[in-house]
Amino acid sequence: MTPDELLDVFHRRIRLPDADTIPGWKQELDGLVHRSYAEGPGGGGFVETPRGLGDDPDAVIAGQVEFFRERGLSFEWKTYAYDEPADLGERLVRAGFVAEEPETLILGEVDRILERPSALPSKVRLRDVHEQADFHRIAVLMDTLWNNGLERIEERLANESKLFPDRLVVTLIEEALNGPDGPALTAAWIRFHPGTGFASLWGGGTLPEWRRQGLYSAILAHRARIAKDRGYEFLRVDASEDSRPILQKLGLHAVTTTTPYQFSV
Repeated sequence: MTPDELLDVFHRRIRLPDADTIPGWKQELDGLVHRSYAEGPGGGGFVETPRGLGDDPDAVIAGQVEFFRERGLSFEWKTYAYDEPADLGERLVRAGFVAEEPETLILGEVDRILERPSALPSKVRLRDVHEQADFHRIAVLMDTLWNNGLERIEERLANESKLFPDRLVVTLIEEALNGPDGPALTAAWIRFHPGTGFASLWGGGTLPEWRRQGLYSAILAHRARIAKDRGYEFLRVDASEDSRPILQKLGLHAVTTTTPYQFSV
């Protein structure tokens, strides 16, 4: 499939029906706004507007800020480069949001990943995890790399894994010698979106001293095999500039860019 065809399928199957929200979060359609959120520990919110913002975009934005502020929840407004209005990002900044680093939306067919061989160095091992201790190790890794909240990551992964084990698989790579007593070298997870044909890939951060040794490609291929075994056809990744070239080299396509805007309460 071409990049334009993949983006069209993604928009229709994922964005319009809100098929990629975190399982267990409340989902609401507020006019043109697609909103999901969870209250309590590890909570927060996400907003998207795949159908645009109508005649008064600033009023719509203000309404969402008021909604989340009343609940004491910080939230993310996820924008895509083709969203309307074209100046949505500027309007969000004027409303108090902070733009984070843009990412590239990567889409592709599962089979393209599985066409290429991948291998792990003998001194490491890969395994799927379900225990709190492993979620903590993953949270330490992610917080070390991106400073995005140790407790928040651990709680979200643990709760989602417990409540929706059929929708999430979490994987890490560790040193074979130290095993669970050592750090997570790489960690990533895959979410399944039933009825869409899409599985989404998250995480993938690797300790700097372990980069360029095939760990990212190996954990990617592992998750692609799981998706294939479950009958999923497409993969979706919001890729950083570090991972984008690897994914494109493996046969996936950059179809547009996304920029998250954060509002903190």
